[in-house]
Amino acid sequence: MIDEWNQGPRDMARRSVLAGGLVAAMAATLPLVAAVTGEDDWAPARAILARIRPPRFPRRDFDIRRHGADPANQAKTSAAIRDAIAACAKAGGGRVVIPAGLWPTGGIRLLSRVELHLEDGATLRFSTDPANYLPMVLTRFEGVECMNYAPLIYAHEAHDIAITGKGRLEGQADWTNWWNWISRKDEVISSGRRAAQKRLADMAAKDAPVADRIMGPGAYLRPSFIQPYNCRNVLIDGPTITGSPMWVIHPVLCSNVTVRDVVIQSLGPNSDGCDPESCRDVLIEGCDFTTGDDCIAIKSGRNRDGRRVAMPSENIVVQQCRMRDGHGGVSLGSEASGGIRNVFVRDCRMGGSDLLRALRLKTNSYRGGYIENILFRDVVVDSVKEGVLEISLLYGEGPGGPNPPRRVGGVTMRNVRSSGSLYALDIQGDASLKVDDVTIIDCAFDNVRKGNQLVRAEVEARGVTINGRAWNGLGQA
Repeated sequence: MIDEWNQGPRDMARRSVLAGGLVAAMAATLPLVAAVTGEDDWAPARAILARIRPPRFPRRDFDIRRHGADPANQAKTSAAIRDAIAACAKAGGGRVVIPAGLWPTGGIRLLSRVELHLEDGATLRFSTDPANYLPMVLTRFEGVECMNYAPLIYAHEAHDIAITGKGRLEGQADWTNWWNWISRKDEVISSGRRAAQKRLADMAAKDAPVADRIMGPGAYLRPSFIQPYNCRNVLIDGPTITGSPMWVIHPVLCSNVTVRDVVIQSLGPNSDGCDPESCRDVLIEGCDFTTGDDCIAIKSGRNRDGRRVAMPSENIVVQQCRMRDGHGGVSLGSEASGGIRNVFVRDCRMGGSDLLRALRLKTNSYRGGYIENILFRDVVVDSVKEGVLEISLLYGEGPGGPNPPRRVGGVTMRNVRSSGSLYALDIQGDASLKVDDVTIIDCAFDNVRKGNQLVRAEVEARGVTINGRAWNGLGQA
């Protein structure tokens, strides 16, 4: 029997993610995890966690120095990483080791059975030259499939892949490179990006073949940092990640994903921390987020293209995370056209001077899909600038569209303690659809400046206080 590495600092009893199925198998619809009240409301999450199995790898090391890596030469280091990954995969798997030191590189593509391991003190510093992320690859940009620049670390249709270790991944994005693609200061970039976004949206609306949706040079659509695409058995454990061009960890159409003990520090535009999109059986655990957008944003494709692919994000557990800065602690949407369900959040700490919301659901009448069966419990919210719970059916394109969601509801918030916010609950339904079945149990919202804002919402509250005063009973607005 081949010896294997023991991944991560936590014992196996706490590990998870289903060792099951290529994305093709994901097309079969799972039954909804039944909502359970009382002390058993975490039982569905335990069932998900019981399936979670991070990948394990043969005990073989491929040190990039043996393949010609040179800390003074980006081209040599990039080639050495590529060669080490190829050799590791050919041998049947193992670890590609990034030793202590600073290593400049271009894009990296992971292959099946390969663990990219950053030793303590190791830094991979990624080029900011977009040419280093060509040729273009199949990806999603804001929920729409296209051909675009490769993410900084990319995998396609791979299985059993990992990024581990306490080293650093530095994207180097700032307002002199990637982030300035979203700026309006350069009209060439700004007009190119706007034209590309419209062209992509128009092509998706007409179901144009994805291979024809060519973006890349001149389109100015930024890539994600880490993106496994249509992969299974994925582990990201331990690194610190800084300076992402856009979304940081962005698994798409993946099953059996574990993101653990990652520190994310990226305050750029749209620098979401972790965005599982159309993924099944995901654990996000023990991570620390300081982001320029949502800390965690669960998605499933945008508008017609999301409905065409028709893969929900489902069976997702978030626990023991710290959300310091961003637009939302845990957000669902707004790209929710494939549906989002069975999301369980527990034992997290959120807030501070710069977090806007704790739990956020956002969609609109163009998305379709659904968002349902969400549990948010045992969370300490230091303070947020807006609502502790915010649900909006008017996000982005807003009302009046042809595809309102089938449902947004089935949300339970239990044992949440908030120290300050503009609203406790800020829920905005749409004229064509109420937000239904929102239950708030044993929660205390202190230093709330404006109480609640409820429009077309059904809310039941039990054992709830706002600024020390009881707020109980079934309410509709």
